[in-house]
Amino acid sequence: MDNWNVLAAQTSSQAIGRDDVVVKTRLTIEKLPDKVLLHIFSYLSHREICRLARICRRWRQIAYDTRLWKNVSLRPEVSGLHVGSLEMLLSLISVRFGPTLRYIELPIELITHTVLHELSAKCPNLTHMLLDFSTAMQLHDFSEMQAFPTKLRYMCICLSEVIFMEGFMRKIYNFINGLEVLHLVGTYEKCEEEEEEIYEVINVHRLKSATPNLRVINLYGINFIDDSHIDAFSSNCIQLECLAVNFCNKVTGSTLKTLVQRSKRLTCLLMNGTSLKSEFVMQVEWDKCALQELDITATDLTSECLVDMLTRMPNLKFLSAGQINGFNDTVLKQWMELGNTRSLISLDLDSSDNITDEGMLKFLQRFGHQLSACCLSGMPHITDQLWMSILPLLGNCKIIVMGTAEKLGVNIHVDQLMDTIASNCGNLERLELRWDPDNLRFSDKSQKAIDILRVKCLKLRCMVLSDGRYYETVKANFERADRNTVVRTTTCCRVSPYHLLRNYNDLIFN
Repeated sequence: MDNWNVLAAQTSSQAIGRDDVVVKTRLTIEKLPDKVLLHIFSYLSHREICRLARICRRWRQIAYDTRLWKNVSLRPEVSGLHVGSLEMLLSLISVRFGPTLRYIELPIELITHTVLHELSAKCPNLTHMLLDFSTAMQLHDFSEMQAFPTKLRYMCICLSEVIFMEGFMRKIYNFINGLEVLHLVGTYEKCEEEEEEIYEVINVHRLKSATPNLRVINLYGINFIDDSHIDAFSSNCIQLECLAVNFCNKVTGSTLKTLVQRSKRLTCLLMNGTSLKSEFVMQVEWDKCALQELDITATDLTSECLVDMLTRMPNLKFLSAGQINGFNDTVLKQWMELGNTRSLISLDLDSSDNITDEGMLKFLQRFGHQLSACCLSGMPHITDQLWMSILPLLGNCKIIVMGTAEKLGVNIHVDQLMDTIASNCGNLERLELRWDPDNLRFSDKSQKAIDILRVKCLKLRCMVLSDGRYYETVKANFERADRNTVVRTTTCCRVSPYHLLRNYNDLIFN
C-alpha cells in the first residue's frame, strides 16, 4: 500500500484563518471517492482487476461491481480469464455479471446447456456472444437445452474441423432470429498442405432460414464454403450490407450476379484469397450495384476483367486489389479514363509488381489528395525516392503502408522519409514501414527527425516497424514522451486499410 500512497501529490497550500496558518494535506488514492476508483478500474483488464481485489475489502467491493463486467472473455489463451469449473462460472453469472453483461466469450469446455440457461435467465441484456468450438473433439449433450439468450445481435462461432454442429444449432435456431451480425470462423490458418477430407460441419442452408435480419455476414477461412452458400444467404437476408468470404478458397463467383441483383443494400464485398473466375465476375451488373467497398486481394482475375469491373462501378470508395498479376498500368490508365474514381478514399495495391513507378505516380497525382489510405507495400521498385514524390500528394491520408520485407540492393534513407511524412501528413493515424532493418539507413540526427514526426503527427496511434536498431530508437523516443503504445513491430502487428470500412466494428472478431 506504500506505493499507492506515493502515487498522490500534495494538494495546494490552503490558508486558514487570519494567521495564514498553512495546512498541507496529502491526497492518496485511498481518499478518492468510489466512483473515481471505479472509473480508474474500468481501464484495466479483468486479470488486473482480480489482482486488485486482493488489496483490501473496499477495493474488492469496487472490483466486483457489475459495471466492470460488461464485456467478459473466458478464453485464457486469448487474454481472457480462466474459470476452473462450471460451478464457479454459474456463480459468476449470478453474482458478478447479471443484467449488465453485454458481451461474453466462452470456450468449448464452458459451453453447456446449464451455462446457456443461466445466461438466458440472469443476463437479459446480453447482445454479443462468441462460442469457441475450434478445439472441440466432442460436444456436450444439448438434448435438454430449452433456453438460450434471445436478445443477441452479434454472434461469432469458431468452428471445429471435425465436430458437426447440427445437434447444437437446431436447439438455438428459434432464439437467434434477431441476429444482425454473424461470424463463422473456420480453420484456414490451421490447414496443412496435404489434401484432407472436408466436412460441412454446420448446415448453412438451415442457418440462413433462422437469421433473416442479418446485416453483416463474415465467413472467414471456412474450407467448405462455396458459391451455393453465398446464394443461400442472399436469398433470405434482404438487409444484407456486408458480406465477407475471405480465405474461402472454394468461392469462384458463380453466384455473384444473383447476389448483387438480390442484395440491393450490399455496399461491402470482401473476397480476399478466394478462387474468383474472371468469366463469372464479368457477368455481374456492376453498373447497377450499390457496392462501395471491395477486396479482391490475391485472386487470379485477368486485366480484362479488372478493367471491366472497375470502369463499371459507379461509386467505389474502397479498393484492395493487391497480389494480382493482372493489375498493371493499363488497368490503372483505363480506370482513370473510363471509370468513376471521384469517390475513392482507400487504395491497397500490395505486391502489385506489374505497376510501374510512372503509372503509380500519374494515378496519385490525380487522386492522391482524396485518399485516406494508401498501401503500396511489397513492391521492391517503390523505394524512398518515389515515396518522397508521392507523400506531398497524400495530405489527407490517415493510413500509409510502405516498404517490402525482402532485402533490396539499395538503401532506404529513413530520416528524410520521416521529415517528408511529418511535413505533409499531419492527419496520419497509422503508419507501417515494412523494409528490412538492414536496408534502413539513419544518422546520429535521427532523433530530431523522429521528434518532428511525433510532434507534428499528433493523431498517430500506431507506427509499425521491422524489429531492429531503428525500431528500438523510435520506440525509445515515443516512450520518453509517454506514448508507450504507438510503436510496434511487424511480428505482432500489421496496418490495414480495413479500419476505414463502414462496418469495421461489426467485422472485428477475437
